[in-house]
Amino acid sequence: MTNKSYNDKLNDSKDMPKLVDLSDKPDFVARVGGPLMLIAPPLAYNDIMAGVPEGKIITSDRIRDYLAKQADANTTCSLTAGIFINICANASFEREDDQIPYWRTLKSKGQLNEKFPEGTDGQKALLEMEGHKVVKKGNKYFLKDYEKYLWEIE
Repeated sequence: MTNKSYNDKLNDSKDMPKLVDLSDKPDFVARVGGPLMLIAPPLAYNDIMAGVPEGKIITSDRIRDYLAKQADANTTCSLTAGIFINICANASFEREDDQIPYWRTLKSKGQLNEKFPEGTDGQKALLEMEGHKVVKKGNKYFLKDYEKYLWEIE
């Protein structure tokens, strides 16, 4: 069995998008405000990440909120979102053409993503080339004042 490339994974939507009814998990329903959770395909994340303009950033939370709203869901699966965002970044890095500015996608609270190509050092360098300031807090890196640079998905 051969390992799939990141681009193969990016383009494999399986049975997604899928809405999952989690009514049988009252704690979850109370936390997210309803029972419907979206599992969006990797390409949905890729499409949003591709649109982030220079000088702006987006967080995984914002992407998830947008996708949930588009699907009339209460939330989007955070586990698959993290996996698929990393697939998008690595798939772009794998390609010579049609690359996306994956480094403009941050984790919640403006944290850089250690699983992106070349780790946080690579993401930090690309963000700093665009004029952003990155700060270290403990052993994690964050974009300084990230809220000022948030992009509104259109």
